[in-house]
Amino acid sequence: MVITLVFLFILGGCLLIYMLREAFLNNIIEHEFSFPDFPKSLGSISIFFISDIHRRTISDKVINPVMGKADIVVIGGDLTEKGVSFEKVKANLRKLKQIGPVYFVWGNNDYEVDYHKLDTILLELGIKVLANTAVTFESVKGEKFCLLGVDDLNQERDRLDLALLDAEESGFKILASHYPNITDKILPEHKIRLVLSGHTHGGQIHILGYSPHERGKIKKLDNTVQLISNGYGTTSIPLRLGAPAECHLITLNGNSVIEG
Repeated sequence: MVITLVFLFILGGCLLIYMLREAFLNNIIEHEFSFPDFPKSLGSISIFFISDIHRRTISDKVINPVMGKADIVVIGGDLTEKGVSFEKVKANLRKLKQIGPVYFVWGNNDYEVDYHKLDTILLELGIKVLANTAVTFESVKGEKFCLLGVDDLNQERDRLDLALLDAEESGFKILASHYPNITDKILPEHKIRLVLSGHTHGGQIHILGYSPHERGKIKKLDNTVQLISNGYGTTSIPLRLGAPAECHLITLNGNSVIEG
């Protein structure tokens, strides 16, 4: 009996250590998305995508490897949450700015804090907030790439229609939304080629392979392609199992094969 209890204690301790390790990994997952209608004159565009930072301090282990490789940074919501100091938020944003221009969409936990102050910090640091808006990049030949962002779906603040109006109709469009189910509102005629989302943490903890949410993945839908991230941080408890922490280096180009 004693031996069994000791064995279970050791096993439980090992599992706890493993779950802590998964929660604080600095994985950078690289993806290549190729679309026939991507503007050829743009060559390729690289995006560093990170979502659900929550209470974590962003490590140099994810900053240094992507410096010089990413053209822009997209924060997919839940940059912070209740109880996180604004000094930590500022430090994380300054690190991300080392990579390149930073764009941000709101997540549900960002509204737990004084979001007016958070908005002021984002403005002061030169972070572009994509709240039902879009930003357009243009090549020397006049071809356009549009990054759209919508506000928090949980509070019904999202207005995809306004983001689409703000984007160039002829531009190659991708969309950032904290909530993955924004895809329910995307129509084929919107021509949004890629959606970047987080929120679910990939289920965060899978017990015997089960969790309320599926692991982060790439989905090929009828109306778009979607990348759902496990996210970088955690909520409630700093543990993960079967859904390790991750961020993403995404390359878009004009070849003919979309990553599976």
